[in-house]
Amino acid sequence: MTRRSDEAPMRARVPADIERPDRIAFGLSGRQLVILAVTGLLLYAAWTAVATLVHPLLFLAGAMPVAAAAFLLAVSRRDGISLDAWVLAALRHRRSPHRLVPAEGPVIPAPAWVSTTAGPGDRLPLPAPLCLPAKGVTPDGLIDLGPDGTTGLVAASTVAFGLRTPGEQNALVAGFARWLHSLDGPAQILVRAQRVDLTYLADRFLAVAPGLPHPALEEAARAHVAFLDDLAGQRELLHRQVTVAVRSQRGAHHTAHAAAEAVRDLSGCEVAARGLDGPDVAVRLAASLDPTAPTLPMPYGPSDGGDDR
Repeated sequence: MTRRSDEAPMRARVPADIERPDRIAFGLSGRQLVILAVTGLLLYAAWTAVATLVHPLLFLAGAMPVAAAAFLLAVSRRDGISLDAWVLAALRHRRSPHRLVPAEGPVIPAPAWVSTTAGPGDRLPLPAPLCLPAKGVTPDGLIDLGPDGTTGLVAASTVAFGLRTPGEQNALVAGFARWLHSLDGPAQILVRAQRVDLTYLADRFLAVAPGLPHPALEEAARAHVAFLDDLAGQRELLHRQVTVAVRSQRGAHHTAHAAAEAVRDLSGCEVAARGLDGPDVAVRLAASLDPTAPTLPMPYGPSDGGDDR
C-alpha cells in the first residue's frame, strides 16, 4: 500500500483560453461572424448599386482591401484582445478628454483674463472631471463600485509549497481547488513584493536595550541589532503581500459573505487570511495605486500573514 506522503504531486491544468468566446461556425465566434456578415452585406449592396456603371474587375480591386481589413479586424488580436475591441478602445481613448481633475461636477471655465492658450489661436480645452470606478469605502471595508456592485478585500498569507511532501501538496491543491469551484462571482488575487527596511526595528531595539532588567538581555538585544544590520546589508529583503478581492452585484451583504467564505476556505489550505476593514482597505488601495510611496514601518513579523525573506 502506498503511503500518502509518497503520492505523486497533483497537477492542475488551467486552460489559457478560459475566457475565449464560443465558436459558432467555421471556427469563428458570433462577434467575428457579425463583422464579416455586415461587411459582406455592405459590399453586396455597393455592387448592386454600381453594377451597371463599374466593371466587375474594378469593383473587385476596390472591394479586396475592404474585405481584407474586415477579415483582419475580425480574426486578429492585439495585447490579448480582439482587434475590433482594441480599435474601439483606441477610438474611445482618442475622443475622451486627456486632462482630468478631481471635481464633483462640471469644471468651471477660467476667467477671460487668464491665459489658457498654448500658442496663437490654440486655446487649451477645459479639463474634465475625474471619475474613479470606486465611489468610496464603507465602514465594513467594502469598496463601493456604484452600478458594478461592491468589492471585499481579504489579506492572505503565502504557503511554503515546495517544503511540503507530495501528499501535503495534494491536500493544499485540493483545498485551493474547492475554493475556486465555490466562487459564484469575479475574484482576483494580487501578489505584491515590497522591500523591508529593518532600520526601524533596529533603532527600537537599540533604544530599549539599556532599560532591560538584566545585562545579558541588553547584550542579546545589541547582538540582535547587529544581526539585523548585517542581514539588511547582505540581502535585499522582500515582504510578499497577497490580497484577494471578491466582487458581487447582489448587494453588500452578499459581498461580505463571499469575503467571509474566502477566509474560511483559504484557512483549509493553511493560508492565514482575514477580511480587511475600512481603514485597512484604504491603506491597501493607496499602496496599490502608488507603490513607490513611502510605507509605514513594518512590525516584527508579517501583519497580514505574509512572509519575509
